[in-house]
Amino acid sequence: MKKLIFSVILIAALMAFAGCGSVGGFADAVGKEWKLIEVRTDNKDTAFNRNALSKDGASDIFTMKIEAETLSGVGATNRFTAPYTLGEGQAIEIQPMRSTLMAPLRQPEKLKENEFFVYLQNTTEWKVADKKLEFHSKTEDGTPVVLVFAL
Repeated sequence: MKKLIFSVILIAALMAFAGCGSVGGFADAVGKEWKLIEVRTDNKDTAFNRNALSKDGASDIFTMKIEAETLSGVGATNRFTAPYTLGEGQAIEIQPMRSTLMAPLRQPEKLKENEFFVYLQNTTEWKVADKKLEFHSKTEDGTPVVLVFAL
């Protein structure tokens, strides 16, 4: 009888742990402001350089804050907000984005603001690894893109 009770408790604990793994990982990202640190297009680093932005006094661009039901942040100049919904596993759907319409005075050479917005809008999957948040997306022509954010 003790073995049966232990087995039931163990199975219930494992099911509870497995059931909250994906969403729990995303829940850890909520309420925090993330900064884009890397962009990989077709598994190649595009040489986006967060350190160079900081040296140029532009450390406040390409950011994203995650709230319970919305993403918001700053592209190169413009602020954006977009509702999102989480799906099965690590699926995410980002709804149409709203942004301000200011003309950027400068943009990093390797990433244009409109590309950043397209990549966010096309995100289909998220992943939390090594204290980094990855958004798996694609370009307008379907090439895979990974946006890597850190705190």
